[in-house]
Amino acid sequence: MSTTFRNPILSGCYPDPSICRVGEDYYMVTSTFEYFPGVPIFHSKDLVNWRQLGHVLDRPSQLDLDGTPCSKGIYAATIRYHEGTFYMITTFVVSATGARRNFYVKATDPAGPWSDPYWVPDAPGIDPSLFFDDDGTSYYVGHRIPPAGESYPKHREIWVQQIDLETGTLLGPSYSLWDGALKMVHAQEGPHIYKINGTYYLLIAEGGTGHTHAVTIARSESLFGPYEGCKGNPILTHRHLGKKHPIANAGHADIVETQNGEWWMVCLASRPYGGYYRNLGRETFLVPFEWEDGWPVVNPGKGILELEMPRPNLPEKRWPALPACDHFDASALDWRWNFIRTPRGDFWSLTERPGHLRLKLKAESITELVNPSFVGRRQQHMNFRASTVMEFTPQHSSETAGLVLLQNNDFHFRMEAGLSGECMVIRLVQRKEGLELTLAEHELNEAKLYLKVEAIGQAYSFYYGTEPEGWTALFEEADGTLLSTDVAGGFIGAYLGMYASSNGRVSANAADFDWFEYMEL
Repeated sequence: MSTTFRNPILSGCYPDPSICRVGEDYYMVTSTFEYFPGVPIFHSKDLVNWRQLGHVLDRPSQLDLDGTPCSKGIYAATIRYHEGTFYMITTFVVSATGARRNFYVKATDPAGPWSDPYWVPDAPGIDPSLFFDDDGTSYYVGHRIPPAGESYPKHREIWVQQIDLETGTLLGPSYSLWDGALKMVHAQEGPHIYKINGTYYLLIAEGGTGHTHAVTIARSESLFGPYEGCKGNPILTHRHLGKKHPIANAGHADIVETQNGEWWMVCLASRPYGGYYRNLGRETFLVPFEWEDGWPVVNPGKGILELEMPRPNLPEKRWPALPACDHFDASALDWRWNFIRTPRGDFWSLTERPGHLRLKLKAESITELVNPSFVGRRQQHMNFRASTVMEFTPQHSSETAGLVLLQNNDFHFRMEAGLSGECMVIRLVQRKEGLELTLAEHELNEAKLYLKVEAIGQAYSFYYGTEPEGWTALFEEADGTLLSTDVAGGFIGAYLGMYASSNGRVSANAADFDWFEYMEL
């Protein structure tokens, strides 16, 4: 067994990790924003190797994302276990300026099914968590604007209030706990409370989720305070390392003690490449810490995340490797696949043509804030190859289908087949800031197309063919930085997948995909 492990432990867009331990088993969840199903849940025995069990929010009755803007929807989730029940609590950000609605779901089996939401109507703020005190009393922990008002932009405080988890009702008074260690830095959020050796610890994120992100901690002899900030705050940040460091924006953490008495922290961070561009989004990292004088010291002697670190003192447990190629032979989609917003309508099928994913053309377009006919997965590597084979015959100039590299509705690449006059063509469309540019267009004579994208850093090259491995370059070395949040804004890492649209018209047409392969290069 190797004595080290590689970070991140979840590569690609898996931000805001939260973790809990039950016996010798570890469970973790992350944010999903406008993607469906929501909140993937993972299981591990050794904190390094993780397998996905499914999604917490996997049906429309739990998650209605209709009209949700990009990078809104499901924000940071917290997972906790108490007396035989798992709880996942999170925020649903309804719109760009609208309500932030907090809710939780529960299950006795982390693989599901999970309950429908219990809404907490009187809870302001985002990124809630739950805390169970020694006497079994349940508490809601959140963030809000201080009752006295903001002292500076995005000034927030952490608060706590008892909650009835049978109804979602907040009980009794709320208590202001702490407004962070980094005054004037802003965005005190992502709170977690722990009781360790009789002392209450409050771990939070500060500084926003960008380059100034940080983890800070405070402690108290009473749950309700007063809380004393650690003089070593922030206990984890990379903002002082500059934008050339290979790991950036470390923050938003949760902690766990192993059955062997070690302490570990999971947190988000990004790996910029090709400059300060973060196409992979915010990923999940693992780092050890030790207790000194009643405070955590993260990665002692270094204080930062590293790409390679000593392993936890746990028996290694590897899971079977996931196949690089999906042949669409199963009765359900692999858990790596996602839709944009809650899927509406009967637009996809694994049974109408067995061994294929059929995408029916929807009038909705991927350029709109809707649920388009798109099935996609995260980009997880800086260098990768993705390929598929598609059978599609457009019947109208509005009909298109193909492969999409996606940041959001206004920043993406579409390698799509369609009509130009009477001729079938394959084209590469770049959409940036809502403006579209056709980078290349070639005529076609075949309805069966092999499509491929290869990315080496920020150079994305697109190829097509009419037979296996018979590739023709459509456009090489397109600038992939438009797939980064540093160009496009928002909080999401890049996605890629299959797409079909009739662009505003009713259509009975469909595109069939025989397989889809994704590999690191």
